[in-house]
Amino acid sequence: MSDAPLAGVRVLDLTRLLPGPMCTLYLADLGADVVKVEHTQAGDYARSLALTPGKPRRGATAWYRALNRNKRSLAIDLKSVSGRAAFMALAARADVIVEGFRPGVVAALGVDYERVRAVNPRVVYCALSGHGQTGPRRLAAGHDINYLGYAGALHYSGERARPPALANLQIADLLGGAATAAIGILGSLLGAQRSGQGRFVDVAMTDAVLAHQMFLLGALEDTGAVPPRGEDLLTGGVPCYGVYATSDGRHLAVGALEAKFWRALCEAVGRPDLVPLQFATGAQGEETRAALERIFEGATLAQWRQRLEGVDCCVTPVLTFDEALADAQFAARAMIRTRPDGARQFAPPFALTPPAFEVTRDAPAHGQHSRDVLREAGLDDAAIAALIAEGAVRSAS
Repeated sequence: MSDAPLAGVRVLDLTRLLPGPMCTLYLADLGADVVKVEHTQAGDYARSLALTPGKPRRGATAWYRALNRNKRSLAIDLKSVSGRAAFMALAARADVIVEGFRPGVVAALGVDYERVRAVNPRVVYCALSGHGQTGPRRLAAGHDINYLGYAGALHYSGERARPPALANLQIADLLGGAATAAIGILGSLLGAQRSGQGRFVDVAMTDAVLAHQMFLLGALEDTGAVPPRGEDLLTGGVPCYGVYATSDGRHLAVGALEAKFWRALCEAVGRPDLVPLQFATGAQGEETRAALERIFEGATLAQWRQRLEGVDCCVTPVLTFDEALADAQFAARAMIRTRPDGARQFAPPFALTPPAFEVTRDAPAHGQHSRDVLREAGLDDAAIAALIAEGAVRSAS
């Protein structure tokens, strides 16, 4: 048996696209047996959803393959009586179930927490949604941009006197839908192993965004107001923390918040007179920032990297994604893994000792493991054949 931390843990994953599958990817990479429970017709839309408009591709997308490695696929119709019965046979033996439907859907299907708990009291059942299982907005549809908007995060993102800006990182989906859900699941799983009693884990992506805005809440509580967009400590309000252009149209990230780093930077660029102006605001702050802008625009990014090499001042290049993938630090951390077909994927963002991560299987085809998974639930070949014949189960094997 594998010595991976979650070896022997069975997860039934009813989610699709990004948030839920990213959560269960964490679990799969830690050794859990994750079974994607997919509809017999559509399956996971991520297989075919091209992220670059106007540039479709053939075969399963790279992001689907990256998100769903180390998982198996069972295609089953939960709306059918026989399909639901087969799922409940699996649920009776599962350690974790993750669903990403709108509130009320799993109850209508007959596979909600209360019904599963009746046959498996130790199950950890995670319901992942935009707004949670309670509250006036619980049934509202949404995506990452909507959750950021409701949680007050989007309003403060971007530059001063300009509209809110979108990041290319899906903060609500990944922080709320993946990481927060994984934390709740792992904590509840540990509790279930100790007590024999599972839990219902209600994760709202909007809640997670709200709960992580420590600086905004701190500003409001300490001063009674939140600084306008682009004017607080970490979004451009002071000269020592921000993004500055170089002569070749590239950028440097300046994060010299500590006095020692700011002093080192000012001395390295020949402007020790700027040391007292680290946190200058108003007209004085604008003058200091303008001075730095003129300095950094005097050389290329490569020249600044060479000039600041060895200077401990928290000034770093703003890399393109291609450059980041080739960065020596990520190479040393083995963060980029190359598949046999040449496609690149990320390693888990945690390194364990002894090492536990390995890719044991590629992302599954739709219904690739239906027969195997149902056999493990106690169904014989005749029963499985009957399910396939009536359309309650789809098998790609």
